[in-house]
Amino acid sequence: MFTIKESNLNEGYFEGTKLKRLNLPGAELMEVNLEGTNLKGANLKGANLKGANLKGANLEGADLSWAILRGANLEATNLIKANLKKANLKKANLKEADLFMANLEGANLKETHFLSFSQFSKVKTLYDAKLDEEFLILLKGKYPCLFKSLEQQFLEHQSSLLL
Repeated sequence: MFTIKESNLNEGYFEGTKLKRLNLPGAELMEVNLEGTNLKGANLKGANLKGANLKGANLEGADLSWAILRGANLEATNLIKANLKKANLKKANLKEADLFMANLEGANLKETHFLSFSQFSKVKTLYDAKLDEEFLILLKGKYPCLFKSLEQQFLEHQSSLLL
């Protein structure tokens, strides 16, 4: 695993770079160009990626908990099984982003662009997530289980196995 501590890579250009399992917790990556980059399994916990271009990037299994992704371009980004707990995705572009089994617990998803019902239906959880009111009402009606904590979901699953 590659680690850079207390890094400031604002406005850097890393298009197409392979940075698998990169360890950059708390890094300053504002406005950075990571288009098409392979960041599978990377640790970007608490990183500031405000306005970053992550179009087509592979962030499968990446830890983006507490990350600032406000206004970031995540179009066609692979976020399968990514941890986005408490991440700020306000005004981010999520067009065609793959959110299968992504943890969005407590994430700020207000004013996101191009986020669809289909994408929401595949996430692991939306527990305590901040959503625009119209999405919140519709999603709670159609997918109420997504608004339960992971612990609640686990306990309910376990009890159903006992029946």
